Amino acid sequence: MKQNILTPILLIICSTLVMTGCNKEPKTAKTTQTAIKSFQQSALLQGVVSNNSGVIKAGKVEATNENGQIISQTTVENGHYRLQIPAHTALPVLLSFSPETGTERLVAVVINDSVTEYYINPTTTAIAKAAKAAGGYTHANMVRAAENTTHVPDANKTSTGWRGDPTTQYGGWH
Repeated sequence: MKQNILTPILLIICSTLVMTGCNKEPKTAKTTQTAIKSFQQSALLQGVVSNNSGVIKAGKVEATNENGQIISQTTVENGHYRLQIPAHTALPVLLSFSPETGTERLVAVVINDSVTEYYINPTTTAIAKAAKAAGGYTHANMVRAAENTTHVPDANKTSTGWRGDPTTQYGGWH
């Protein structure tokens, strides 16, 4: 008798679950729109161009968008450059250095409108390449690329303090 009572109850539960599943509308993927960051006002970007041999005295620096469209360009004078970026220029901006002679092309990526000084060197080029390979020039990709590209001595990563010696950190124990 108990089996006869349970059978209709199980049928009602199963049919309710099936009907509930059939009446549901298909789930749509949630999309999040991120605002495109840009320079709110005109900005002067400046810095130094160097390679493993030192400061590169001459060449050209171009500011471009990700599609390669030139935003601004200038010449390098004694290793230094200064570029005017117009207001409302979308980020990221790529700063590309081309030497007067040779093929050494260096890159730095601008992802923040409040930073105005950018060094362009082999390290910034390696970071830019790693971020691009990781999916693009987002803040997260740039940070991850910088962490993986630059070398921090193991002694500075220890919990014992500066250069691995806790007695010399901040002049000794406090």
